[in-house]
Amino acid sequence: MENYPRPLSKIFYYVKLIYHYMKKFVLDTAAADTIPLKLVVYLGLLAAVVLLLAQAWNIASPVLQEAEIKTQAETASLSLLSIQGGYARDSADRYSPEGSMCTLIFSLPPSIRYISFGVDPDQECNGNLTDSGWVPENNTLIYQYKNGVKKRVLLEGTPVHFIRGIQNPEGIWIPAENQGNRQQASVLESTGVVIEYPVSGEFLFEMVTRNGIKYTMTRF
Repeated sequence: MENYPRPLSKIFYYVKLIYHYMKKFVLDTAAADTIPLKLVVYLGLLAAVVLLLAQAWNIASPVLQEAEIKTQAETASLSLLSIQGGYARDSADRYSPEGSMCTLIFSLPPSIRYISFGVDPDQECNGNLTDSGWVPENNTLIYQYKNGVKKRVLLEGTPVHFIRGIQNPEGIWIPAENQGNRQQASVLESTGVVIEYPVSGEFLFEMVTRNGIKYTMTRF
């Protein structure tokens, strides 16, 4: 039998069993006068199959959704790692060419409250991202469900420092001086990036340097 979760295995077993009897019942033409009865029984068996399939979907849907969320987060981590060894633009030099960039594509379901890069913005898991200081977690992507559950994806290799980017009056993207009223960025290595619900769309990251330190900076 296929390697399904145990509840699904049982449901699929009963579906196959019902299908077997349905097929046997329909092909039995020995008594033509039992056709109306056969039709009633056939419809009853069909209803049972539909019910069992609906139950199977209710069980499988959260599992499949979690797998898709994890796949998107892991794909994002690989994209970010792919630019770490590339060129980093000097953010203080207006004429410096653009740094290595990658675009992350997310289409996370409404059950996801946020995805963060290099920081845990909700220590208490209460859904409030402004009631306490953010905790730096370099080389980490965190996505949190609205029920408070958090999942982490680690970025392998050397430290990866994230920083929020802003556009200066000349339209050039530079590291932000602060992270709003949530966390001061006097030490830029301790900053992070958070994309709150809805986590959907394309998000551009660029490699930059500032004061000799390399950052993975947002451009959105």
